[in-house]
Amino acid sequence: MHDIRIDRWAKTLVEYSLYLKPGDIVAIHATPVATPLIEAVYREVLRAGAYPIPVIKFDSQDEVFLREASEEQLTSRPTFLEEALAQNITARLFIQSEINTRALTSVDPARLALSRQSGRHISQIFRQREQAGDFRWSLTLYPTIGYAQDTNMSLREFEEFVFDVCFLNDPDPVARWKELSVNQQRLVDWLKGKKKVHILGEGTDLTLSIEDRIFINSDGKRNFPSGEFFTSPVENSANGVIQYDIPSTYSGRAVEGIRLVFKEGKVVEASARVGQEILEQMLALDEGARYLGEFAFGTNTRVTRGTRNILFDEKMGGTVHLALGASYPETGGLNKSALHWDMICDLRTKGEVWVDDTLFLKDGQILI
Repeated sequence: MHDIRIDRWAKTLVEYSLYLKPGDIVAIHATPVATPLIEAVYREVLRAGAYPIPVIKFDSQDEVFLREASEEQLTSRPTFLEEALAQNITARLFIQSEINTRALTSVDPARLALSRQSGRHISQIFRQREQAGDFRWSLTLYPTIGYAQDTNMSLREFEEFVFDVCFLNDPDPVARWKELSVNQQRLVDWLKGKKKVHILGEGTDLTLSIEDRIFINSDGKRNFPSGEFFTSPVENSANGVIQYDIPSTYSGRAVEGIRLVFKEGKVVEASARVGQEILEQMLALDEGARYLGEFAFGTNTRVTRGTRNILFDEKMGGTVHLALGASYPETGGLNKSALHWDMICDLRTKGEVWVDDTLFLKDGQILI
């Protein structure tokens, strides 16, 4: 049976998130399991007068490559097709649609790090074009049994969760996202000119500077769903300790109970109750991996539980998240790294965020 919410999803992605116009060239990245959404998006792209280019990979492709490739293949793989896309497409849609989210669990983290470094120049091309205003992207997630199992939901329950947090049960999802955008922009405007952030919570007492940095309103255009506003902290400003309560994964590997100690912006102590090895490997990826690239507030109150998927978890209302690694140049961030790893600090039960001398958030509620 056809679900009208798939059509709403595709229409919202094409018209609102990517705001396509005639002549745009759009790459659609997905696996075959997402065919219902791929087909609906393909149709909407054509209706917009743009040109869709499906880029479909089989589900175990990354696992096979990381297990079988030689070190030379990992570090110097041919990228001419990726470079052609990077130079010519005007928009890019990622539809996460993995069947097995744990496929990389036993892959050597060092091989994963090598592979990520080899594609860094492609990312730089996309980032430069995005900053120039001639490229945009969006990312969403199609429900699969793998994602459902990560959340301890049935597939049907997880499908309903995704439709709900994306506002797709509403006849006009775009109107809902525009409403969220207005509410977040009010807070972004209030934060202009502020200098210092102090985060307090269970096991957390961290200060950082946002002086002369710009907050970005993430309102469903880049990430779908969204519900956050973010910036890049001053690189050498973080001092103190932070405990991340929401379990996460990195490239399919579970990481829980992360505790980081910062001194003058740099991680000087790092521990994880689960996943210590992958944490250490990623911190050693490059010099920028030990510095913060992002600080953000989550505002999507439809996300009420951890899912082990950062697309949803970082948007959870009443939380903050901080990312190790690459910062966002559009916010004024200067940190460079092949890593960008978001970690969520839950402040919903007990926690505060002070901005300068104002209590901005208490026990998950924004007070401004």
